[in-house]
Amino acid sequence: MADRTAPRCQLRLEWVYGYRGHQCRNNLYYTAGKEVVYFVAGVGVVYNTREHTQKFYLGHNDDIISLALHPDRSLVATGQVGKDPYVCVWDTFTVHTVSLLRDGHTHGIACLAFSADGQRLASVGLDAKNTVCIWEWKRGKILATATGHSDRIFDICWDPFQQNRLVSCGVKHIKFWALCGNALTPKRGIFGKTGDLQTILCVASAKDDTTYSGALNGDIYVWKGLNLIRTVQAAHGAGIFSMYACEEGFATGGRDGCVRLWDVDFKPITKIDLREAEQGYKGLSIRSVCWRADRILAGTQDSEVFEVMVRDRDKPLLIMQGHSEGELWALDVHPKKPLAVTGSDDRSVRLWSLVDHALIARCNMEEAVRSVAFSIDGSQLALGMKDGSFTVLRVRDMTEVVHIKDRKEVIHEMKFSPDGAYLAVGSNDGLVDVYAVAQRYKKVGECSKSSSFITHLDWSMDSKVLQTNDGAGERLFYRMPMGKHLSSKEEIKGIHWASWNSVLGSEVSGIWPKYSNLSDINAVDANYSSAVLVTGDDYGLVKLYRFPCLKKGAKFKKYIGHSAHVTNVHWSHDLQWVLTTGGADHSVFQWRFLPEGVMNGGLDVNVQDSHGDSNSEESDSDVSDVPELDSDIEQETQINYDRQVYKEDLPQLRQQSREKKQQVGSLKRQRGPEQGLRLHFVHGYRGYDCRNNLFYSQSGEVVYHVAAVGVVYNRQQHSQRFYLAHDDDILSLTVHPLKDYAATGQVGRDPAIHVWDIQTLKCLSLLRGFHQRGVCALDFSADGKSLVSVAIDDNHSIVIWDWKRGEKLATARGHKDKLFVVKCNPMVNDRLVTVGIKHIKFWQHTGGGLTFRRGVFGNLGRLETMMSVCYGRSEALVFSGAATGDVYIWKEPLLLKTIKAHDGPVFSMFSLDKGFVTGGKDGVVELWDDMFERCLKTYAIKRAALSPGSKGLLLEDNPSIRAITLGHGHILVGTRNGEVLEIDKTGPMTLLVQGHMEGEVWGLAAHPLMPVCATVSDDRTLRMWELSANHRMVAVRKLKKGGRCCAFSPDGKALAVGLNDGSFLVVNSDTLEDLVAFHHRREAISDIRFTQDSGKYLAVASHDNFVDIYNVLTSKRVGICKGASSYITHIDWDSHGKLLQVNSGAKEQLFFEAPRGKRQTIRNSELEKIEWASWTCVLGVTCEGIWPTHSDITDVNAASLTKDRMLLATGDDFGFLKLFSYPVRGQYARFKRYVGHSAHVTNVRWALDDSTLLTVGGADTALMIWARERGGGEGEGPLYRDNRPPVDSEESDDDIEEDGGYDSDVAREKTVDYTSKIYAANIREMRGTKPHQQLKELSIEERPPVSRAAPQPEKLQKNNVSKKKKVVEDLVLEHVFGFRGFDCRNNLHYLNDGSEIVYHTAATAIVHSLSTGTQSFYLEHTDDILCLTVNQHPKYKNIIATGQIGGSMSVLLSVCTTPSIHVWDVMSKQTLSILRCPHGKGVGYVNFSATGKLLLSVGVEPEHTITVWRWQEGARVTSKGGHPDRIFVVEFRPDSDSQFVSVGIKHIKFWTLAGGSLMYKKGVVGSVEDARMQTMLSVAFGANNLTFTGAINGDVYVWRDHYLLRVVAKAHTGPVFTMYTTLRDGLIVTGGKERPTKEGGAVKLWDQEMKRCRAFQLETGQQVECVRSVCRGKGKILVGTKDGEIIEVGEKNAASNLLMNSHTQGEIWGLAAHPSKEMFISASDDGTIRIWDLADKKLLNKVSLGHPAKCVCYSPDGEMVSVGMKNGELLLLLTNSLKMWAKKRDRSAAIQDIRFSPDKRLLAVGSVESTVDLYDLTLGPALNRLGYCKDIPSFVIQMDFSADSRFIQVSTGSYKRQVHEVPSGKMVTDQTVIDRITWATWTSILGDEVMGIWPRNADKADVNCACVSHTGLNVVTGDDFGLVKLFDFPCTEKFAKHKRYFGHSAHVTNVRFSYDDKYVISTGGDDCSVFVWKCL
Repeated sequence: MADRTAPRCQLRLEWVYGYRGHQCRNNLYYTAGKEVVYFVAGVGVVYNTREHTQKFYLGHNDDIISLALHPDRSLVATGQVGKDPYVCVWDTFTVHTVSLLRDGHTHGIACLAFSADGQRLASVGLDAKNTVCIWEWKRGKILATATGHSDRIFDICWDPFQQNRLVSCGVKHIKFWALCGNALTPKRGIFGKTGDLQTILCVASAKDDTTYSGALNGDIYVWKGLNLIRTVQAAHGAGIFSMYACEEGFATGGRDGCVRLWDVDFKPITKIDLREAEQGYKGLSIRSVCWRADRILAGTQDSEVFEVMVRDRDKPLLIMQGHSEGELWALDVHPKKPLAVTGSDDRSVRLWSLVDHALIARCNMEEAVRSVAFSIDGSQLALGMKDGSFTVLRVRDMTEVVHIKDRKEVIHEMKFSPDGAYLAVGSNDGLVDVYAVAQRYKKVGECSKSSSFITHLDWSMDSKVLQTNDGAGERLFYRMPMGKHLSSKEEIKGIHWASWNSVLGSEVSGIWPKYSNLSDINAVDANYSSAVLVTGDDYGLVKLYRFPCLKKGAKFKKYIGHSAHVTNVHWSHDLQWVLTTGGADHSVFQWRFLPEGVMNGGLDVNVQDSHGDSNSEESDSDVSDVPELDSDIEQETQINYDRQVYKEDLPQLRQQSREKKQQVGSLKRQRGPEQGLRLHFVHGYRGYDCRNNLFYSQSGEVVYHVAAVGVVYNRQQHSQRFYLAHDDDILSLTVHPLKDYAATGQVGRDPAIHVWDIQTLKCLSLLRGFHQRGVCALDFSADGKSLVSVAIDDNHSIVIWDWKRGEKLATARGHKDKLFVVKCNPMVNDRLVTVGIKHIKFWQHTGGGLTFRRGVFGNLGRLETMMSVCYGRSEALVFSGAATGDVYIWKEPLLLKTIKAHDGPVFSMFSLDKGFVTGGKDGVVELWDDMFERCLKTYAIKRAALSPGSKGLLLEDNPSIRAITLGHGHILVGTRNGEVLEIDKTGPMTLLVQGHMEGEVWGLAAHPLMPVCATVSDDRTLRMWELSANHRMVAVRKLKKGGRCCAFSPDGKALAVGLNDGSFLVVNSDTLEDLVAFHHRREAISDIRFTQDSGKYLAVASHDNFVDIYNVLTSKRVGICKGASSYITHIDWDSHGKLLQVNSGAKEQLFFEAPRGKRQTIRNSELEKIEWASWTCVLGVTCEGIWPTHSDITDVNAASLTKDRMLLATGDDFGFLKLFSYPVRGQYARFKRYVGHSAHVTNVRWALDDSTLLTVGGADTALMIWARERGGGEGEGPLYRDNRPPVDSEESDDDIEEDGGYDSDVAREKTVDYTSKIYAANIREMRGTKPHQQLKELSIEERPPVSRAAPQPEKLQKNNVSKKKKVVEDLVLEHVFGFRGFDCRNNLHYLNDGSEIVYHTAATAIVHSLSTGTQSFYLEHTDDILCLTVNQHPKYKNIIATGQIGGSMSVLLSVCTTPSIHVWDVMSKQTLSILRCPHGKGVGYVNFSATGKLLLSVGVEPEHTITVWRWQEGARVTSKGGHPDRIFVVEFRPDSDSQFVSVGIKHIKFWTLAGGSLMYKKGVVGSVEDARMQTMLSVAFGANNLTFTGAINGDVYVWRDHYLLRVVAKAHTGPVFTMYTTLRDGLIVTGGKERPTKEGGAVKLWDQEMKRCRAFQLETGQQVECVRSVCRGKGKILVGTKDGEIIEVGEKNAASNLLMNSHTQGEIWGLAAHPSKEMFISASDDGTIRIWDLADKKLLNKVSLGHPAKCVCYSPDGEMVSVGMKNGELLLLLTNSLKMWAKKRDRSAAIQDIRFSPDKRLLAVGSVESTVDLYDLTLGPALNRLGYCKDIPSFVIQMDFSADSRFIQVSTGSYKRQVHEVPSGKMVTDQTVIDRITWATWTSILGDEVMGIWPRNADKADVNCACVSHTGLNVVTGDDFGLVKLFDFPCTEKFAKHKRYFGHSAHVTNVRFSYDDKYVISTGGDDCSVFVWKCL
């Protein structure tokens, strides 16, 4: 048998020739050690120029393309390409990995940059979005990520002076980034007129916000802030690829081959032109520069590195060179000297010295070189070219000897014959030509059998035979020199080959994996003397095999470094080195060969161990030299943990089921039962596929698991406590070093790991989100802070968690085969070891990843499957137990020795202070000394050794041991058979608990008279269990087959058992000996039943679709029941033993009569009268409600009815045990459900007079015993009898079919659609071409007039504002009238002891000073703010969080506004953190935790996600879907950072933040009178875990924990919208919707328990007061109403003081400024017009008109106001009294604009009906219509009169502006007339004069309004983006310059200057707010 092991010798990388200059930049630096760091292919190189040595970093698995130097200059970061690319941060001194950064990017990592403090790293991806990530690299954690740009980004750098600012540049852009929280916000650089918009290639930041960047045209662009301020013209002649900033200044390098140095102010210092240098050449292009003191490095496009000393700047040194463009294929070695030659597509041939590691000669050819060959004496060199020619050179002087072209295709292989006479030349034409060397290379032969291109040639020793390989995979032989084809095997057999480069042939068949493509391996070369073969393949691997290598799939050692293709490999002439070339990476690698002897001399173990020295995993050979897997292990590796339906899928199913249930309607669904169950005891321990899952806790209890239950077993009391939060099989368990916490991992699609307190059984942390399928191994680190988990996904991934915070610290792929154990080093925190199928790896935690070294077996042992592992007491030693029974002792990573310990696998091992204990498949426990030198004691587990106190029986002697632990003077052992034993050190053993073994358990029967039950399982055992306090197995019998059912006879003496082969037995129930047996059926027996009376008949149901009836006394079969169309599932007898009820798998319910089995049909009405002896069936009307809505997927497996026929228990395929009230009529009845079993509950039975329920759980092998708890608390206080609530039975799904009450406000809010309000949708439906897109040609009349003509009149009448005409330069927001009350709550707070208040409206947060009445604003939001909260913790005083809608301002600001939360400081208005949210449409509520460090937010998207943030770091702790319906409020308990409550539509949940996960309990309404689940709107808190929630019907519900305690009925008459808990005295304020009466009020102040209250009226004068927000300060209550008022109420005198007034819900369209006073009027859809004072900032007057008002206008003298209504009516009011003067209605559609003529004679009214009506005002209130304007193409938007009242201009919805004469209404078409009109006002958005106000991106959005100032020098506009903009007037050129102002949310509807141009007033569409801006 050929040796298929890997060779014992090794290669070590010694030198790399080359530098990656192509497609990379800024990748060459000086390190602190004055070495040069760069990369080539997949290798990071640290080159010491002084000693001429190289070190290599090999942590990447693909091409490196980016490099960044850490500020300390010793660390670097490198980024690679690939599908899952990663960044490595490594140390240039040690070349060790410091941190791995994974999962941030796809495709590749294009640029990297460290921040100035070195803490953070920025990376840019190669994906389509050019994603930018910011990493906290030491922890491997992403801090922020954002879309970079739509096109490539070339460079990124940090601002050295501002730590949160970055700059990136690339194709046609430069962006300035701000990092705040987890938000990275870009602003684009503005090129303006200073320079061309072009591609920026490199960038460097300097002080004072200055940024220098290198552009494509060779200019340096200098930026200040966002603006380009100057350019340095022609700094380089072409693109500037690299810029390096250092203390001395800046260095730049460009495509022109120059390096320029600049001082710190970017003044030129000097210029170095490398093209002029000695080694320079035309076309030299610089890709990277670095300047350090007096040295400069420059890297070029063509892979050279130059070093320049500033003193001798005219003598640059070439310190590294390599091949450049194209591919590198040609390689040969000199036959006598240590020289190598390479030739490449870059047309150069290079000669390298292998001793000096240097280039000796270089010669440029005319054509690309693809092959080279030295002649036999080394004097000549043949080169094969890409064009089919070849050239021979003299090596001495590189002169040409001959050039021959016989072929057209590339010459890929050539070789001189060993006697030097011939040269064989193989080409891609498929021919080999033979030339005679001595005859000046005359062609003497041709080999022509190949059908494809020639790939390899070899000569025989005697030069008589040539072998060829070709692309078709043929190996052919030719007689030389003629080229005759040899076909006889005999001749070929004995040939000795001079070289071996052939990839085909029996000698090398082992290099091919079993199923591989024949082109994968590009080159091989054999070293005969050491019998090794080196290969190079398409995966970048260099591999070492034994030679000859005969069997496929041989083992090898593999070496990485080359990136993609290794094109050629060669041994040097003296076999010291191997040379390999990389195709695309242009590099030549020189490897030192270390033969075997050197190895054992203890030379350091392969340095790159962690990087894949393989005893290859890939070799997928049928490894015949590794022993067979042990049967147990084999069986275990084949267990499949996939589920048809994962528990995670239930919510989706539930969503569907809610829809189904709604169809049934809530009233028809039956109520759930009053009574409940509690888990009492579980028989079982999971040993068959788990290990190390048994521990002692601190208090000496035993912790283990079975099914989905974590069990804490008390040995003294023989009782159990349970951790029940898992919802599927637990697969792994470990305990914390302090033994007070346990961690358990389960099965699942996204399996969860729970860390829980063993004492309290509370979940401390829930870890999920990274694994798949299941978690099979866990271990805590030595300090207990981190937890390591291993999954059963395909890569067996390993994750390290910071479990307290719930964060993933690091991840890695474990191994392709199963991992069994992970163990953390007890001394060193970041070291661990894993063992598994044929593997042991030693891991080191580095940053966000793990690096490993494989165990090195050397000669001492062979690669084995390892089943267990332990650390010794000295940190370096590791002990692993193998599948052979040996213990292997390691000193990382070397094997020291092996010791035989057990027969069969060593399944478990535990380390003690002075030694070890091991357990094996042989059932023996062994105690060892500390080096496994002596076995001190052995314990064999045998029945004989069991002590009398055992709680059960051993099934067999020497069961396989799966878990061992020591403590309390005992050894605790878990066996594969499901037993847990305790061994006393002196020898006796006690069995503590046990369960069935592997296999499904279905059969379950309770004894009719005694506390005993029987179970039968597929593990082929029948077992009897005692149910009294002495829970134990009392008898067991092995069966020849597994069984699925059993039943006791009525007297309990006989027990019938149905088996899986169709037979059944009846046994004596005491001795379990056979009484009788039958075998009448072929398929399994599924149910078996005695009749009740005397047990006369026995019915036996089988999967053959029959039920056989036997007479018990005669033991004969008397009848057969036929008629079922599928297998029988359940059978029941009636109480007389006459009638048999049968259920089948086809859901048939059938009836048969005993004894013959005659089929009966029975009507439903009759059926109910029959008395059944037992009820275990699942079909029929009385069971209709037990089927879940998704029962197509799952089946109900079993049911059991209590004798009193009250409770029906069912078990289903989801692992749920459910309790229903019987009979279960109607669909989808309500129930209580319990978890514990994992996947299937296969059987349920009531026992012991129905006081106990027994359940068995299919594959989880567990038998669970549940105690029945009679209904709710019988008078002893709420629900707490023995001070613990019953087990949380989750109530039936989300039964909120009970309607949760109704209120119009809530209903409206529930359906608010936040997306329709988002920006950039026109608020008006306009049609036509936008003004800036309309084409305009000059007609003849429009030619500008000749100079003689009269000058053009003014465009606008100047109302003599002041003598000096002032241009308005800027606007600042001075005041906002508005408070968002209509759909927000709790968004109004006191600050600074009540001296200020904070609230929000539109996109603005407002801080309003109560003393001065002034306002200040936070304006960083980009859309409507929906929520606001104040941090209550004194450490974070005055910190506010606000959350907004997600808009799409992006059109305008190139910012993606996902919904975000801003955390900011009230005083400075500085943003402290921006949190970009996962919430789809917007953030509905925010709240700070007790310590102020955490922030809670909830979304308004359909899932209503709840998210917890660490806001200071911008880190998201966790997110979870909250509820399918709207959640209104989420609030932390005021004393907690982990507990909070959410309330919403028919919903209240009590949440706990456990580590990084959220868990909740639903509020349990229970049995409180008249209480039901309502829609809850608000929440407040009290001491002792009390929670108060305000309901929609006005009640307040009081909860303790999550149980309802009592109800405060009618706290308000309408919904309780808001509640406030005062922290200092615990008093609670509520606010609701209420009619003001004597007693009642919409605001009430309550005591701490909400027993007494005091009501306050708000004197708002409204019918119904609706309060949305309350806050309590010192003696004052702050109230915000739905109508936008803010009121302060005094607690003592109940006086209310109105602080703020605003329009309520509805758009504000009407706005007019008074012609001569500081006041203005607004009109809104809320049906009011309001007059406001600009000086005092207050509401002067308001009138309710009863209908939405659309427009208003003051008369020229200010005496009168006209209002246009939405219903077409127009009103005239007197300004002072607002009394009606006239009204008129001639139109039925909305009036859009209304205007008085300047002479006050006419009133013009424009409407949606495309009309302008003109009314006469001179004749009093009659309002005669004088005329109207015709031919208006669309609805009217704005109108303006001319100064002389003769013309009116009308803007319309079709983007056309027309001028009409008045009052005739005739349209004016003569442009010269129009041009000469002077206008009284200008509010039109159309016309050439305002062409410039239309933005570029107005395709979807419009400019809604405009107003020209009274000086006529400015125009302000408002648009659908929510922006107010200020332009100069007239504004004729397109896209004019302007200033923009934020504050409104989506739409600005109207805008006006005040009469004296001091203010601008703007109104908002959806935000119901009026903004007042001061003009500067």
